[in-house]
Amino acid sequence: MARYRGITGVVPAGAATLAALTLLSLSGGTGVARSSPGGARAASATATAPAAGDAPGAATPAPAGAVPRLSWGRCTGLPSPPPKSKPPRGLRCAALPVPLDHARPSGEKIELALIKVPATDPRRRIGSLVFNFGGPGGEGVETLAQAADQYADLRARYDLIGLDPRGVGRSSPVTCVDDRRMDALAALDDSPDTAAEERAYAAGRADYVRRCEARSGRLLPHVGTADAARDLDLVRAAVGDERLHYFGISYGTWLGGNYAHQFPARVGRAVLDGAVDTRLGSADLALQQAAAFQRALGGFGAACARLGKKACPLGTDGPSVVASVGRFLAGLDRRPLRTQSGRGLTQSLGTTGVAAALYSRDAWPYLAQGLVDAVKRRDGSLLLMLADAQNGRRGDGTYSNLSAANTAITCADGADRPTASDVRRLLPRFREASPIFGASLAWGLLQCTGWPVQGDPAAREVSAPSAEPILVVGNTGDPATPYAWASALTEALGGRATLLTLRGEGHGSYDTGDPCVREAVHAYLLDGAVPAAGATCG
Repeated sequence: MARYRGITGVVPAGAATLAALTLLSLSGGTGVARSSPGGARAASATATAPAAGDAPGAATPAPAGAVPRLSWGRCTGLPSPPPKSKPPRGLRCAALPVPLDHARPSGEKIELALIKVPATDPRRRIGSLVFNFGGPGGEGVETLAQAADQYADLRARYDLIGLDPRGVGRSSPVTCVDDRRMDALAALDDSPDTAAEERAYAAGRADYVRRCEARSGRLLPHVGTADAARDLDLVRAAVGDERLHYFGISYGTWLGGNYAHQFPARVGRAVLDGAVDTRLGSADLALQQAAAFQRALGGFGAACARLGKKACPLGTDGPSVVASVGRFLAGLDRRPLRTQSGRGLTQSLGTTGVAAALYSRDAWPYLAQGLVDAVKRRDGSLLLMLADAQNGRRGDGTYSNLSAANTAITCADGADRPTASDVRRLLPRFREASPIFGASLAWGLLQCTGWPVQGDPAAREVSAPSAEPILVVGNTGDPATPYAWASALTEALGGRATLLTLRGEGHGSYDTGDPCVREAVHAYLLDGAVPAAGATCG
């Protein structure tokens, strides 16, 4: 599975909250109503105070070309907030009807689930700030409900808006397999060492594709980034803004860049944090990501070793800690580790758990403890918890549709369809880039092999030289979206796009909490002040 959720995935509520949110709440939320496979749903985001004659929980459908009216109401079915925290005051949800096929605006409609956290200083309100937290496949409704406090300074003057993009979460979700099958796929050996293991992996991927088509074939041609960007413009109009003010993280930078390309005159203040180079093909994206995760593991290893043998009995320096991690993961290939849940920690799940913790330096203590538990106590429970969070598995054993949406959107956005022969040819380069993560990322290139929908190259267009200034933020230590991609996206946007650099660790920059980055982002979003060219933090 393509699991490393940077370009091919999501960071829940931003990098710095991986430990706090993912471990404590997102994987354990219960009571969320689920729709039938492939069906539209108006979310826990059901509006409960519609105008007379409106269907409960939906915006009023509008004729082609008209702006639909949102009916904001009480949110229901959201996961419980993290311990010692409360949901934001004034939380409201709604559903926005949009065309399934934007080429047929008067045709069939689907609904987008939206959530709003109103501005706390309405007299100085600038407008709405629309978030995409990453993916593709990340849910914006639940994430903003959990993470709104991180953006308190921005909330003073913006209504914060989160949405589940089309095909995601509560917005006509793509579905592929049931929870039991997802457990089997997540545990499947994704770094095969024998011909038999290669055939098993390829067969698992092919079966997944067939099931996606069977369950969600009607949606698959319409869930790509170009369509999601058109949805953003309908959201902009529905909330009453002349320009879209936007905060995109990870995959959200791709979506924001494509919006700017399609609607340059409607770009307001836009931050693109943890940027993606949309011009790269799938193999180059994965190869560069492999190298970045390996580098991040080295950074973790060095920090762990500095704690001493008692806290980090894995090695005396960074390379020895990394080598210990490699030996441990290789051992899981032969003998999965027990966990308190009764499920085994396979090599694939162990590798996923390690990668998940590299998204945020705040999660490194969890990784160190998880490795100590596994190596010294033969207990893989904490690493499995990290892997489950990364794979979208909740504490009750159900899955979000993260994997299905990730695959559907990724395959809608690109024409690459590598074969097993292509992967074997590329494997030496991937293993050289990352002895730990290279093989699984290489075999993950089969994600779109046999996909029933041809990729749309329009999704990769981000040139927007006439747009208002766009702020791109890149972290030199980013494992999931390597720093070079931030420079590439800034160049591709053109015009007055500006790059702000953080010399730090983790995926993304704003959510690391770095005060210099936050000050620059706030100055831009709140006052329109663009950082000087070459500005650096950290």
